[in-house]
Amino acid sequence: MAEDLDANYARAGYHHRLGFGARPALLLIDFVQAYFEPSSPLYAGVDAALEQALLVLEAARRRGILVVFTNVTYRIGAVDGGIFRRKVPALACMEEGNPLGGWPAGLAPRAGELVLSKQYPSAFFGTSLASTLTANRIDSVLLTGLTTSGCVRATCVDAMSHGFIPIVIEDACGDRAIEPHKANIFDMSAKYADVIDACAAIAYLGEL
Repeated sequence: MAEDLDANYARAGYHHRLGFGARPALLLIDFVQAYFEPSSPLYAGVDAALEQALLVLEAARRRGILVVFTNVTYRIGAVDGGIFRRKVPALACMEEGNPLGGWPAGLAPRAGELVLSKQYPSAFFGTSLASTLTANRIDSVLLTGLTTSGCVRATCVDAMSHGFIPIVIEDACGDRAIEPHKANIFDMSAKYADVIDACAAIAYLGEL
């Protein structure tokens, strides 16, 4: 009889819990209008993820922890888009000046909150994020954003690789379909991160 998936992963020791850090930062990954505007080629119907992320953002602001927003921005003509832009032609809507690259209603960085523009999936690749977190003595990152199977996963793996505890807030992340969302949540939980929900994240922030 074939071993079921949960038993197989448990036997291998996957899904081990890392636990919360002492000095977290909150990352809001690529919550841009392109994923919320129905006419956009990247529309994903992820309003529920944004609603939960806004609740976590409010809690993070109350506690005064470091908040980082990311977006994807290309020069006109996407000369800086590289292979990622070639692989996903719809990223053309992220060229500078396109309103689809702006923040959706209800989300706006405040003064003192960091905005990192990137050209590739991970928030760490080609940016100052790792140096900024280290300089602020951050030991863990709460991850929210879009999409779960894309930039959230890439950022999660790089966070772990850079020595930060990744904590993925499942209901504050979204994808264009439930199947890739669930598959990647499972995989991140197994190998790279702790996975929690927004309520648990807010409770944790309230205890800092």
